[in-house]
Amino acid sequence: MSRSVRLVPAAALLAVTLALTGCDSDGGSDGGAPGGGPHAGAPGLGDPYFPKAGNGGYDVSHYGLTLAYEPDGNRLTGTAAITARATQALSSFDLDLYGMDVTKVTVEGGEAGFDRDGQELTVRPRRDLAKGETFEVTVRYSGSPRTITDPDESEEGWLRTEDGALALGEPTGSMAWFPGNHHPSDKASYDIAVTVPEELTAVSNGEPKGERTADGRRTFTWHTAEPMASYAATVAIGRYTVTRSTTENGLPVYVAVDPTQVSASRAVLARIPEVTEWAQDNFGPYPFSSTGAIVDRPEDSGYALETQNRPVHPGAPDTETLVHEIAHQWFGDSVTPRTWQDMWLNEGFATYAEWLWTEDEGGDTAEETFTALYDDGEEDYPDLWAFPPAKPTDAAQISGDPVYQRGAMVIHLIRRTVGDDAFYDLVQGWTAAHRHGTAGTDDFTAYVEQQAPDEDFTEIWDDWLYGKGKPEQP
Repeated sequence: MSRSVRLVPAAALLAVTLALTGCDSDGGSDGGAPGGGPHAGAPGLGDPYFPKAGNGGYDVSHYGLTLAYEPDGNRLTGTAAITARATQALSSFDLDLYGMDVTKVTVEGGEAGFDRDGQELTVRPRRDLAKGETFEVTVRYSGSPRTITDPDESEEGWLRTEDGALALGEPTGSMAWFPGNHHPSDKASYDIAVTVPEELTAVSNGEPKGERTADGRRTFTWHTAEPMASYAATVAIGRYTVTRSTTENGLPVYVAVDPTQVSASRAVLARIPEVTEWAQDNFGPYPFSSTGAIVDRPEDSGYALETQNRPVHPGAPDTETLVHEIAHQWFGDSVTPRTWQDMWLNEGFATYAEWLWTEDEGGDTAEETFTALYDDGEEDYPDLWAFPPAKPTDAAQISGDPVYQRGAMVIHLIRRTVGDDAFYDLVQGWTAAHRHGTAGTDDFTAYVEQQAPDEDFTEIWDDWLYGKGKPEQP
């Protein structure tokens, strides 16, 4: 995310990392249920900042979303077919859904009972689900999807625009437009079909799989094969100028731009292939099936967001923001934080990518950027030393200055400690080891120490990553 106004063999590294962390490589969530018979899945995963986000007792593998939107009246009708595996024996389970009216729920084709309590949709199947069982739950719903105001006062969820709507999900906004297990630790593949008035276009993640027109309406179908956290899912509905091309290596580039932004954004968007290939050189193979961007009007959202495959920009981005959001395809979208406390792994790396780009373009070196930030960073980032990047004070601070800027400083100190060659091997190994999975801060620090066993990172972890106040200059 970018807030406005404010080579090592992958298989070997994966084995090493899993041995170090004991984590599940698919990023799935376990309900943590005690023994005994079937019982309710937990109505939340106990995230440090959003404890009600996500749900226990199952792991989602696929979302099939069939949506119809009418901008006049802000009316959304949806059917969500969710494929999941029970991680405990379940008598009931929860889905996150904010607002909207639910008309019917089925589990394995049989009608199920359900209750609503705030963002929790509790589903009671006709029969208990066995641990390890794969099942499909289908939810039919409709209504006027809502905008959610974050603890930091930014807006997400379903944002109405001049000519349609824009769905943004970080950290909890996706529950405003489809039911699901809305926590970054549970990633899934997606098929999304969106029907809109025929003069509009509907853009989403992944690859376009066709469109059809009937009775004055058009349906756009999108498929995302690679696992995606729900916060990285998007639907953008409006009048767009769409261009398609490829990088030199044949990677598809899909760009959708609001007509009012075409001229202002043309030059920087033309650099998407260049930036993507530069990022591959630095961070390892591109993790997805296409790249690109969605550019809406500046007033449509207050920030850019790393929605998977094609980040969303509020108006024409500058090159640094383009670099930041493309870097997030590795850091955040492919390697996804296990909890929202691990946000610095997304933003620290994406911010450091800006430093590296500037260095490679002949501007300030990353060392010069680090020094200037240490000496005078408070002038541009007043909260730079307010809290450690790996432990924001509360939910309102997970996108605060220390997460981005001080997070990047931690990355630079690692580079300074191990040297350039080892640093790039380390970064590419990290993205390979956790490709399409999830990882936490403890996973990262253990990985760094394992890759550079002769170095001492104690000061970096204690003073820069977790320490309060401004550390002494190392």
